[in-house]
Formats: sequence, C-alpha cells, structure tokens
Amino acid sequence: MKIVLTGGGSGGHFTPLLAVSREIRRIADEEKIVSLTILYLADQPFDSEALRVDDIQFIKISSGKMRRYASVWNIIDLFKTFFALVKSFWIVYREFPDVVFSKGGFVSFPVVAAARFYGIPIIIHESDSVPGRVNAWAAKFADRIAVSFPETLQYFPKEKTAYMGNPIRSRILGGNENEGLALFALEPHVPVLLVLGGSQGAEPINAIFLQIAGKLIQTYQIIHQTGKDNYSDILKQASVLLEKSPHRGRYRLFSFLNEDQLRNASRLARVVISRAGAGAIFEIAAWGIPSILIPLPHAAADHQRHNAYIYARNGACSVIEEANLTPTVLLNETQKILSDDERRSRMSAAAQKFARIDAAEKIAREIIFLGFHKQ
Repeated sequence: MKIVLTGGGSGGHFTPLLAVSREIRRIADEEKIVSLTILYLADQPFDSEALRVDDIQFIKISSGKMRRYASVWNIIDLFKTFFALVKSFWIVYREFPDVVFSKGGFVSFPVVAAARFYGIPIIIHESDSVPGRVNAWAAKFADRIAVSFPETLQYFPKEKTAYMGNPIRSRILGGNENEGLALFALEPHVPVLLVLGGSQGAEPINAIFLQIAGKLIQTYQIIHQTGKDNYSDILKQASVLLEKSPHRGRYRLFSFLNEDQLRNASRLARVVISRAGAGAIFEIAAWGIPSILIPLPHAAADHQRHNAYIYARNGACSVIEEANLTPTVLLNETQKILSDDERRSRMSAAAQKFARIDAAEKIAREIIFLGFHKQ
C-alpha cells in the first residue's frame, strides 16, 4: 500500500500528519500489511529527522498562495501554483498512491487536484474551527472529511464528515514526574508553569512573559519554549534580567521541546500558556492541564481566536487577546489559576472531556480502509 500525506509545512499541519503516519504503521503491523510506503508532499520537510526516523519519503512541492489582499505576489504565485500543479500531476501519476491524506494549506492544493484527476481516494482533515480555503474546496469531492471541532461539522457535507478531534502524537503522553524533574533540573515540590509559543515561537508572548518571569520564579518554576528564532535573544535578556535573582535556576529556557521533553514537561506542569492553534489545544487537552490561550491575532480567517473561545466555552482554559496582553494582565491571570486548586481541577476535568486522544488511530484506520476499497 502506498499513501501520500500532504499539508502546509507548519507544525500545526506536520505533527498531526506524523501522528497519523505512526498509527498507519502500527495498524499495518497488526494487520500484516507487508508492503507500506508513506510519502510526504509539501513545500518543506519541517522536521527532516522525524521523517527519516519514521521512514517517510519527502518530495518537495513549492506552491504559491492566494492572499486575501491585493498584492503583486498573487500574480507571481499564480505561476508558482501552475508549476506546482504540473509537478504534482507528474509525481502523483508516477507514484500512483492508493490514497491521499490532506491536512489542507495551499501546498496541498496541487496534490489534491492531481489525486482528484486520477480518481485516487482522498481524505481531508480540518484542524481549525473555521475551514481553510483549500479544505473548503476539496470537501466537494473528498471521500471522507474529519474535523477537530464539532462546530466545524456545519461547513461540510454531513454524509461524509465525522468529528474526530485533532491527531496528536502518542509519544507526548504519559511522562514521569521524577524523570521530568531530573530532565529539566528542577526542584521537587515547587509548582511548574509551561510556556509554549508554537513550533516557531511567539515573540509577543516571549517578550511579555520575560517581564514577569522574575516575579513568578519567586514561587514557581518555568519551562519556556521560546521558538528557534527567538531563543538567543530571550536567553540574553533573561540572563540580564534574572542575574541577581537567587531563583534564576527555576527558569528553564529551550528553543524547542522534543517529544520526550514535552511528555515529561506535561507531567510536571500545573498551567500551560500557549498560542491557540488546534494542535496545541488538543495536545494540552490530552494532558488535562488548565491553560491560558493567547490567539495569534493575524491568523488566517482568525481561526486561532475561534479555536480558543470554543475551548474556553468548554471550561478548559482562559483566553487573553493579544491586544489586551500586558505583563500585569498575564501575571494576574497566571497567579489566579495557579493559586486556585478548585478552579484548576474543574479546568483539568473539562480539558480531559474535550480531548480526543484516539483521533490519529481513527483517521489512520479510515485511510487504510479507503486504500483497500478504492474503486
């Protein structure tokens, strides 16, 4: 069996694809599927090492995008999209997969178009509460559609759409408290706060949080993923701001947290501060940790804001709009949650109820089913 995965090269698309591919391989082993090839068609590999370890072949497809505003780049990207279509038609014909699984994004458009032309089964997954433009287009002919939020069901044909949640990596679940304390060199019995800005980091969150870190480490410990592009600057600033603090060792900075680190950090954390991408929300929900979400204000279709408020209505998080984000607001909200055991317990229960930790397995089984039953 040959399966093509496609979707934009961000962590929000890549990690769910990785989670599904792992479940495909696990199920294939169980079902004694002897031959299995998985390919990833995208504009960038995002994590080349993960692709290598998980035996996923990467093929580069550089597609253009259509912006929602007037720009000369729209004209240039029309040509890029044309060449991406030509390349995709050739690659899909050459590989001729049994099924295509798309996470959406502009880079998936030429791949899905080629699969449709050749009559290859297509399953799409929409992470966000409001569908992206490519998934809205692909829904007209996709064989199966999976959505992360129940509110998204209204946008797609009922007869072929299912609410499954967002696929998460099983390797970030579990963890061990003692292992986590040793891994991060933290003190036992001091509460831990986990700060995640997304795979690329979030400069406004980093900058604001740094201003309150000195106050927080008097009582708490912090594991802070800054993002690879922000790490050096934040490290320099933190070294200066916390130089005289007797608790500076409680502030642990990382450019990126791998799966082992995330798994153990989640075991320690009492509260998570994060952006509101669907991937982040469903991972936090699977951990069952109360959270403070700060939506990216300029996300396409304002999807992070919609995601955050849907999650908040379930009682699992607090939301701070970036326009209202100040050191005082963030400090007060963080301390209110950390100091209120009863509220954290309610938020944790709501998060666990919202989680869909079997999403990757369900989607993987549907992909394999489609591959075996294609017309």
